[in-house]
Amino acid sequence: MHLWSFQSQAEIMRLGIEALSKALGPAGMARFMQQFEMGSGDYTRDRDQILGNPSIDEIFADIQEMQQEQQEEGGS
Repeated sequence: MHLWSFQSQAEIMRLGIEALSKALGPAGMARFMQQFEMGSGDYTRDRDQILGNPSIDEIFADIQEMQQEQQEEGGS
């Protein structure tokens, strides 16, 4: 079957699952599919709450502070 002859998204999904199952076996197919499950939450909102919206100067100052702390601890 050619790619352009797929009738619908459901047909593509069905054929893909069949191919994965044939190549990986049922357990391998399930493990592969688990990698692409939708997570929960709102990544953008959560990231903004955690990181805020720092300026370039604030980011640079944080980097310098971490480097200074590493040097004081004897790190690289």
